[in-house]
Amino acid sequence: MIDWTPNPIALSLGPIEIHWYGLAYVAMIAAASWLVIRLAERRGQDASLVPNAIIILAIAALIGGRAYHVIDQWHYYFSSPQAFAQIFLPPYSGLGIYGGLATGLVAMIWYVRRHHLDFWVWADIAAPAILLAQAIGRLGNFFNQELYGPPTNLPWGIAIDCSHRVAEYACPATPASAHFQPMFAYEALLSLLGFATLLWLWGRFTARGRVLYAGDVGLLYFAWYGPERALLEFLRIGYDWTFFGIPMAQLVGVAIAVVALVVILLRHRAGVLPPRHLDEPDPTAVPAPVDPRLARSPEPS
Repeated sequence: MIDWTPNPIALSLGPIEIHWYGLAYVAMIAAASWLVIRLAERRGQDASLVPNAIIILAIAALIGGRAYHVIDQWHYYFSSPQAFAQIFLPPYSGLGIYGGLATGLVAMIWYVRRHHLDFWVWADIAAPAILLAQAIGRLGNFFNQELYGPPTNLPWGIAIDCSHRVAEYACPATPASAHFQPMFAYEALLSLLGFATLLWLWGRFTARGRVLYAGDVGLLYFAWYGPERALLEFLRIGYDWTFFGIPMAQLVGVAIAVVALVVILLRHRAGVLPPRHLDEPDPTAVPAPVDPRLARSPEPS
């Protein structure tokens, strides 16, 4: 078992404290930016648009993710003036992915429309990068000692300081020596698996008979991550945002997966050929007729 409990502060520069959570957020943005640029170049898209897009989407996701987290944990944040002030004061630990996805999606729609880009093509480009970023970002949860599951005796169980425990596992009712399920690590591993799966599907099928339409990879992101998060939520307790006792994260996860799969099915049944990626051969193209006179070898002079 893992007995080490990390310090959330990476380093201090006078009165300024730099937290591991913030560094993880920067690392995930850097990794996502690198991957999006690579995929955009491979698909013949204008990669010079990526840096500005990443900044806009990262800010939008930060605002939405913070808002979702505060709503999900409203009981804590509205329990005292000091707790309420933590909503707006750094280090802003605690982000809800679904809130970040919602505001990030709105920002992306605005950005592609402003630059007259194909939304579905860029959704395919962004989807694997989002899963990679989520996997990296979950390291911040480890350093903050958050997003963990129930007590466990498994070899990979992690220690959580009493000061970081939710009320259900508070000391001394739950022994200080207890270890817990690393829910953040499970999500990171599943997100990495989803990242590899989306890249594999795209590379294997997109250029082979157009099995995947432009936008299918982007939609498959939701079909992957929704069930992933819904299943992991069974390990988590301490919800404030529920609907008839069911955590909203589970309801949202199932809903977005179903919607994504239905949209994929409807698009394929409609048989409308979407814009192809620029690095793909066009299977519908008919070779131009060749003049027989030009096809003959030139006669010697």
